[in-house]
Amino acid sequence: MGARILVVDDEKSIRSFIITNLKRNNFEVLEAGTGHEALRLVKFEKPDLVLLDIMLPDMDGFQVCKEISCDYPSLSVIMLTARGQDLDKVRGLELGADDYIIKPFSPMELVARIKAILRRAGKQNSSVEIHIGPFRVDMEAQSIYKNDVLLDFTPREFSLMKVFINNINKAFTRDEILNIVWGEDFVGDPKTVDVHIRRIREKIEDDPSNPKYIETLWGRGYLWRKGE
Repeated sequence: MGARILVVDDEKSIRSFIITNLKRNNFEVLEAGTGHEALRLVKFEKPDLVLLDIMLPDMDGFQVCKEISCDYPSLSVIMLTARGQDLDKVRGLELGADDYIIKPFSPMELVARIKAILRRAGKQNSSVEIHIGPFRVDMEAQSIYKNDVLLDFTPREFSLMKVFINNINKAFTRDEILNIVWGEDFVGDPKTVDVHIRRIREKIEDDPSNPKYIETLWGRGYLWRKGE
């Protein structure tokens, strides 16, 4: 699983945009809408990096950054700043932030900044293989094995599998899956998700009509259930 990123922004639409793009790049994501919630998650969830907006409803990002730097000096922080606010950039860096990025930003730039900081901090994954039950997932080769037998997946099916593998026991609605795997600009029949999941089940399940791994939660969506 990728590095754990905490996204702190009080605007839900911005958080959703960031989270969708981070998950596409195999990061595990936590989210907070307030400074106090961010500090609680830092304490108990131990993220590898914090994306921290300056404008928060309870305490500003500078104070959050200062507390993180004092209590968790090895934790990397990227400040999210408004365009042209040079003093904000300087202050954030002085308080211990590793970098800043100006809103609005491109997903590619954000991911590149995160990877660069994690690489410098030595927090990149040393392994690109994930083992879950009988499955071995090679992220670099985009290959999945069951009981050491290579399964035949299309790129889209592999992307869909990554969503579940990186989020064990977490339910996803059809729309959430479409946004992550197909993109928010997808135009077409949403039931394509159901078709792809049916094909995946035929490849990974012993009995596709009675799935053990990818479960259907009626009225909610789909979930990868962690077995014994």
